[in-house]
Amino acid sequence: QERLVESGGGLVHPGGSLKLSCTASGFNFSWYTMAWYRQCPGNQRELVAIISRNLHTNYSDSVKGRFTISRDNANATLYLQMNSLTPDDTAVYYCKNVGLGYWGQGTQVTVSS
Repeated sequence: QERLVESGGGLVHPGGSLKLSCTASGFNFSWYTMAWYRQCPGNQRELVAIISRNLHTNYSDSVKGRFTISRDNANATLYLQMNSLTPDDTAVYYCKNVGLGYWGQGTQVTVSS
């Protein structure tokens, strides 16, 4: 059964950093483009960062230069390194298998002093 499990969320002060992980199982992780999305209360889910099977990356303008998406195909894990966090980054963060359309359950990130 295909599964994506996010971890690493939590409460962080403005200017701080967090690293999210998404562990995949049930499909050949290395074959697929993977992405991180986020959703704030009352807003639509938005794309944060995306990484292809060939390691090409792209970022939303709001996180470019602060967030880094990466993947470890040997361990079927997707990462999102988030630096210089601001309260506007507060959201539930989801990973997604773009090709197959699977979502994880999400992990909460709260940026607050």
